[in-house]
Amino acid sequence: MKYVDEFRDGHRARVLAEAIRRKVTRPWSLMEVCGGQTHSIVRFGLDELLPPEVSLIHGPGCPVCVTPVALIDQALAIAARPEVTFCSFGDMLRVPGSAEDLFAVKSRGADVRVVYSPLDALALARELPHREVVFFAVGFETTAPANALAVAQARKEGLENFSILVSHVRVPPALEAILASPQRRVDAFLAAGHVCTIMGTEEYVPLAAKHHVPIVVTAFEPVDLLQGILMAVSQLEEGRAEVENQYARLVQAGGNRPAQALIQEVFQVVDRTWRGIGGIPESGFGLRPEYVRYDAAQRFAVSEVGGAESPDCQSGLVLQGLLKPMDCPAFGKACTPDHPLGATMVSSEGACAAYYRYRRFAPVETR
Repeated sequence: MKYVDEFRDGHRARVLAEAIRRKVTRPWSLMEVCGGQTHSIVRFGLDELLPPEVSLIHGPGCPVCVTPVALIDQALAIAARPEVTFCSFGDMLRVPGSAEDLFAVKSRGADVRVVYSPLDALALARELPHREVVFFAVGFETTAPANALAVAQARKEGLENFSILVSHVRVPPALEAILASPQRRVDAFLAAGHVCTIMGTEEYVPLAAKHHVPIVVTAFEPVDLLQGILMAVSQLEEGRAEVENQYARLVQAGGNRPAQALIQEVFQVVDRTWRGIGGIPESGFGLRPEYVRYDAAQRFAVSEVGGAESPDCQSGLVLQGLLKPMDCPAFGKACTPDHPLGATMVSSEGACAAYYRYRRFAPVETR
């Protein structure tokens, strides 16, 4: 297969769904890790193609969604400073902090800009030597190499007006936390293909063995996901618990070694708080001591800034796979994309945003 249309082929999708139906003999619950996978599942109705024995649980796989309120409040405090040009990916501008979002700060005159790469922010730092340029470094391991490159390049060039506000999270510790929870409902994982293009599949092997849970790395199109579900169900039915790679066209077992080396040069593993979930040990990246002068939280002394999330938002339960978005009392009422209570309604990969776009209306029966 070479083109996107081939990975969205309806006939091939139905063939895979039928193969799953023939394979399954008992109930199984599979969690897709990435919000991009969730959006494809909901958009294309893949869960509706599956036999009733196979349930899909939406996981915490959206770095925007799990960025804690305290860090959003720190971003707001930094962006409001008159000497700062604050740069971010677009969907972060609408993520609510404890009282407002970055768009609100921008509307009051703050210099908040949407960029498409941390290197765009680095270029601004060169162009605006008399301003402090800050990039909001949010993401899983996927975006860590580019952010590490920007910091390393700033150090090489001696750019002292560039810094990053770090909100990097790591996937394996989050899966460990889900599997160790007494509320665990997960029998197998569909791991995020884009993360594994960087980190590979090897780091999931101990996790699969420890918890006897199948982990199948998949891409994001319907045929990819259904093939990954078939692989996971086959393992469960056969009593196996292995790491398998459906996304072999891009993912290698060892991942991208140069990218990993760059991450390790600039970042170190740290504990991280996940929005709606809480603290997870060793689940994030932070700047190493030799790069700490590029840490915006320290540069602007906002480490202690932070408030609380809306008590009406149940995104934490959604992110843990314990609640479907439509089961939240605020969904589509007090919480909408125009007036979000939580990040899962804002992010382009948020589960609540996917359900609001594709599932908020009940199907109309026809005769």
